[in-house]
Amino acid sequence: MGAATTQTRRRAVPWLLLALWIGVLAVASPFAAKLADVQHDRITDYLPASADSTKVAELQEQLPGGETTQLVLVYHRDGGLTPADRETAERQVARIAGEHELTAAPRSVPAGDGATLMYPMATNEPGSDEDLRDAFVEDVRESAHSADGLTVEVGGPGALNTDAAKVYDSLGGPLLYTTVGVVAVLLILIYRSPVLWLVPLVVAGVADYLSMGVAYGLNQAFGTSVSGQSSGIMTILVFGAGTDYALLLVSRYREELRRIERPYEAMKAALRGCGPAVLASSGTVAAGLLCLLAADLNSNRGMGPLGTVGVLCALVAMLTLLPAILVLLGRRVFWPLVPAFGSTPTARRSLFAAMGSSAGRRPVTVLVSGALALGALALGALNLPSSLKQEDSFVDRPESVAAMRTLAAAYPESSAQPITVMTPAGRAEATVTAIRATDGVDSASRGRTGEGWTEISVLASAPPQTPAETRTIEALREKLDGSYVGGPSAQQLDLKDTNARDRLVVVPIVLVSVLLILIALLRSLVAPLLLVAAVVAVWGAALGLGGLVFGPVFGFDGTDPGLGLLSFVFLVALGVDYGIFLMHRMREESLAGAEPAAAALTALRTTGGVIASAGLVLAATFSVLMNMGLVQLVELGFVIAVGVLLDTFLVRTYLVTSASVALGRKVWWPGPMSRAPVPEAAARQPERV
Repeated sequence: MGAATTQTRRRAVPWLLLALWIGVLAVASPFAAKLADVQHDRITDYLPASADSTKVAELQEQLPGGETTQLVLVYHRDGGLTPADRETAERQVARIAGEHELTAAPRSVPAGDGATLMYPMATNEPGSDEDLRDAFVEDVRESAHSADGLTVEVGGPGALNTDAAKVYDSLGGPLLYTTVGVVAVLLILIYRSPVLWLVPLVVAGVADYLSMGVAYGLNQAFGTSVSGQSSGIMTILVFGAGTDYALLLVSRYREELRRIERPYEAMKAALRGCGPAVLASSGTVAAGLLCLLAADLNSNRGMGPLGTVGVLCALVAMLTLLPAILVLLGRRVFWPLVPAFGSTPTARRSLFAAMGSSAGRRPVTVLVSGALALGALALGALNLPSSLKQEDSFVDRPESVAAMRTLAAAYPESSAQPITVMTPAGRAEATVTAIRATDGVDSASRGRTGEGWTEISVLASAPPQTPAETRTIEALREKLDGSYVGGPSAQQLDLKDTNARDRLVVVPIVLVSVLLILIALLRSLVAPLLLVAAVVAVWGAALGLGGLVFGPVFGFDGTDPGLGLLSFVFLVALGVDYGIFLMHRMREESLAGAEPAAAALTALRTTGGVIASAGLVLAATFSVLMNMGLVQLVELGFVIAVGVLLDTFLVRTYLVTSASVALGRKVWWPGPMSRAPVPEAAARQPERV
């Protein structure tokens, strides 16, 4: 009777878990569907919280009409504009002015070469900021069209923001589909089964849907910002990290099925074996991502909670829903390579056994050679392009960028991109006078007044985002006490300065957090320091490779100021994952009585294949970002993907293993394992990760 009851309970547990997940999805579904409604890609969502330019943008939203949408209409004909061209321009501009509430009548500004004519214009029409901007830009583009050799382009900050929003809006579908497709192909190749690959993929999709619901809940409860970038990264983490956890669990489950007859008992053994390592690794990633809350940049700070949600949802799904489905499907899910009870896997010399042997023979030589190789690659970071300008942030040149480049060529000594100053209304006249007396200022005019503030539009005498214009912005900020200086160029300057500040604050917090978790897990000081040093070296080498290809190969004109921080957080947090799997197994081998060198080589031989598969999947998911239309996403995807591959196939296999062999028991200092062999039952079979 007791055995029958136990058996019934075992059969019921997977069904109960499945029913629980159906209930969870039913509750989360209404919230997940609303995530797109709270996703915004306003400029303030990507600016520093405390910067002058952010304050300007926020104050502009409070003025009558809300945030200003600024455009520049550019007419150009090679060889010179004709009288008919000028009439066409006047007619089109008059139509636009008649259909929209512009802040001022558009005034033509001819270029010295007679081939270009520009019309700056702006609107504060009532409505939603993003909807207003996009509708206004598209309407102007429809009204002002090219004909008979006359080129008409719409540029300016509003057009640039609209084109960027189009890219972010397109991330959701293509990014998800591409990620799913990449993971599916890799799982088919790894499992060589027509069915098995589908199970972790479906579970990852469920985890992604759950993460969307949780992300919406965080937004409603705590005001967590949701942008196209942060939600896209969340999806990548769900599929990348989730598939990694699935690979580890399925690998261990397959081994246990050869040893244990019943799938339920085999799954329990698999969870006992690899569960602690998976929990520790996901905890490390979550802790690293949460450190982004210390960043001042709004986009980085919002990415921390959403990335953490993605990792934790993937963890919960892979440790509950995946085991339930696998147990219910039984051994047949592995067809045609079904692990029969009592069978033994085909013995063959693996690649990682060979790599471990070479690292074991000359550990110091391998360690020094690998370190020198990483150091040489890191030198490439000196070749990284300068900070990315707003108009250079698109992979394919949209109309707004073409317009800005036409303006730069036609008006090399002037700026068509205003600097915006917000000053207390009672000091507006004095502020305008002080601005006009500032070196580098061409003109200044008062704008709207409301809520105790006055908007002043300033044109510098230097082209946008040049050192000369930067000096003008800095001079205005130093001179205008109590006022705020913003606008597109000031925003780019604040992004650069804030990212430098955030690196100084967030990087040490990430290192300390990860190090403390590793010390608690491995009960050692040397091993955690070794793992952290390894991932930092990988980060430097990956950035160096970026410096070698971004300009010469990809043709990028700049580097995103946030690349260093984001790539560091992701590579350290995710890279330590694989170190945990390797060192956790190495520690188990040592506890079982193996000598240090043998423990290191056995750990590599038994975990190398799974770690390699996981690394390939993670690198592939982040490489999906390289197909997106923004340079900053391409750069981030490249550095993380390359870093993961370096970590998987060079650092974990050669450097960490060779360092462990060379250090011997000292790798576990100051714990008891560093002083003497552990007198535990040598006959006990070590747990496998």
